[in-house]
Order: sequence, then C-alpha cells, then structure tokens
Amino acid sequence: MRVVSGTARGCKLQPVPGMNTRPTTDRVKENVFNLIQEHVRGARALDLFAGTGQLGIEALSRGAQSCDFVEHDRTAHDIMYKNVQTARVSDRAALHCMEAARFVSEAERRQYDLIFLDPPYGGSVLEKTLSEIERFDILSSNGIIICESAVEDRFAHVFEVVRERRYGATMITVLRRQNGGTDEQNENSDLSRQL
Repeated sequence: MRVVSGTARGCKLQPVPGMNTRPTTDRVKENVFNLIQEHVRGARALDLFAGTGQLGIEALSRGAQSCDFVEHDRTAHDIMYKNVQTARVSDRAALHCMEAARFVSEAERRQYDLIFLDPPYGGSVLEKTLSEIERFDILSSNGIIICESAVEDRFAHVFEVVRERRYGATMITVLRRQNGGTDEQNENSDLSRQL
C-alpha cells in the first residue's frame, strides 16, 4: 500500500493488523483519483471510515487544502496517525477518533468539497451515512462524494450519480448534489467538464 502520486508519491503506508479493515487496493485508488483528479487541488476533504487514512493522504499528497480523518477503531487510528506523519501531510490533517455518524452530526457548520466513504461492505452503513450527510448539509455546493462498496450492495440516497465504475468486486460511485450548484458554477466546475 503506497501513495500513488503527488508530494508523497511512493510513500509506503502501514496496514492495520488483522481483518477488521479492508484497505482500498492501489489499483482502485489510482483509478478513483484519475476520475476526480481535477477536483482535488485546493479541496477541503473528509475521509470517513478512514482506516489507514490512505484516501485522505492521497488527496493531501495531490494538493487538497485539508482533510479531516475519522476512524473509531483505536488501533486503526494509531496506524493512521503514523501514516499521516510518514507522508508528511500532518500540517493539513486533523484526526478524529470517533464514530462517523457522531462526527457528521457535529460537523454541520463545515462544508467539504470531497467526501470519501469506504465503510464495511454490506449492511446499511453507507445508506445511513449518505442520509446524515444530506441532513446535516456538509457537502459544498459543487462538492462530490466518492463511495466504495461491494458490487452487489444497493443503497438509497438523494444525490445525483455522476459516475459508476466497477473494479472486480468493488464498485466506485461518485455522487454530487442534485443539480449541483448554480448554472454558472456548473459551467465553471472542473468536475462537470471532467466526469
């Protein structure tokens, strides 16, 4: 597991011991960032269910302005802290050891341009989290949500699907607000041009 591109390119990241976390493969991660590359620089990012922190670290390496990392598991949080230090992005990172739902409910005054959602596959966690993101209105007007799920997982949401890509057993879904932003904002949106 390594940082694919940017200032921390090639930096090796530590995995979390055991089977409780499922890191995004380097291949999937590289493809995800190829999809959203024009939307990363200067973005305020949120990495929920952060695990090792690799998605948020990749975003920071590629020029994101800041990233909040949220992970409730203490062992994973400690590994994530080490990875953020190793990648030399700690000056733009804020780490939170808490449940994702609690963080979202307390973050309603914040607005994020990039939200990474990579919860455990199956169940209703992804659907509930998307509902909370909409309820507490933490996605910026032209922000995007990148969801990683199992191909067979289905989840309801109120967002517009911008792109879906399958990588083996993994599905990546890119979402944004319905009719995201104003017409003028949409004309100027890198996301609108690139995806």
